[in-house]
Amino acid sequence: MKCYVQKPSEVQRKWHLIDAEGKTLGRLSTEIAKLLRGKHKVTFTPHVDGGDYVVVINAEKIEVTGKKRDNKVYRHHTGYIGNLKEINFKKLQEKKPEEIIRLSVSGMLPKNKLRAPMMKRLRIFAGSEHVHQAQNVENYEF
Repeated sequence: MKCYVQKPSEVQRKWHLIDAEGKTLGRLSTEIAKLLRGKHKVTFTPHVDGGDYVVVINAEKIEVTGKKRDNKVYRHHTGYIGNLKEINFKKLQEKKPEEIIRLSVSGMLPKNKLRAPMMKRLRIFAGSEHVHQAQNVENYEF
């Protein structure tokens, strides 16, 4: 029995296009994280960044279940004393809809040096237009 270990020089990356219109946030984010990490490939190696590029369109039309639209709160601290900022899902979707998917996917990736290069391969657009036609992006359905 031999185990295949992928080397960083052997990684082949593809481009995937995902339409977020009508999709649930969590289920969409798990699929994106799987593609960025490379777990859908037979050559998956945990310590090698072997994932693909992902382009997400229609981020402003993402759905959530239950009362999360009003009750889900995103928090961040500015670094100054007493400056814990909060914004709920509805306001963040109006202001920066790309940030909702970015935060969700980032939480699903490994918390080590591999996360930053994986997140750089994620391209999110609020509308239906994107600038990556030259990369021969393939539609990804799940």
